[in-house]
Amino acid sequence: MKILVMGPPGAGKGSQSSRIVDDYKMPSISTGQMFRDAFNRGDEIGIEAMRFIKKGELVSDDITNEIVKRRLHEADAEDSFILDGYPRTVNQAKALDEMLDDKGTKLDAVINILSSHDVLFERMEQRRVCKQCGETYHLRFKKPEVDGVCDVCGGELYQRPDDTHESVERRLEIYETKTKPLLDYYSEQGILYSVNGMQPFDKVYADIVEILEDLS
Repeated sequence: MKILVMGPPGAGKGSQSSRIVDDYKMPSISTGQMFRDAFNRGDEIGIEAMRFIKKGELVSDDITNEIVKRRLHEADAEDSFILDGYPRTVNQAKALDEMLDDKGTKLDAVINILSSHDVLFERMEQRRVCKQCGETYHLRFKKPEVDGVCDVCGGELYQRPDDTHESVERRLEIYETKTKPLLDYYSEQGILYSVNGMQPFDKVYADIVEILEDLS
């Protein structure tokens, strides 16, 4: 399967995508993670992307499309993948359609996780991420055993620059104006499925699995 997980910032796309990856053994194509990895390596594309991300802005289409195109040509993404964080604009969606058409394939499903803005602010401002392994925590709902220390690898936890209040506010504004039109785009293609992201994590995942099982 080739699927896209959508939803506003903080809706749980990354956590749900990680579980799908583990259970269905499909590669994850996360633009956010790819940009962070490229930045940590000192790659020019990652440095340029971070200039946008730190301000809560969308990375330019040219940069984003290029990094996704490179990833789609890797061998493990030939038969299946899950997209997380891309596309975020209709122009990016059209570029993705062209990339997949060139490979003789297309998306099977777009899963949209719904959530309210109040919940999203609380989730993101309280989120902490391990600098070393990328494990995600929440200061209220998923605390590490030791404050500031990752349970998995012992790495230092930090707040991502795009999780501050000002950045979150800007990201939600951008989502409403640029990303929401994607829902109409994929609805017209007949591949859009919505899931209530306000439910407990396991129930959200169960609803996603039900969609995937119906597709397979």
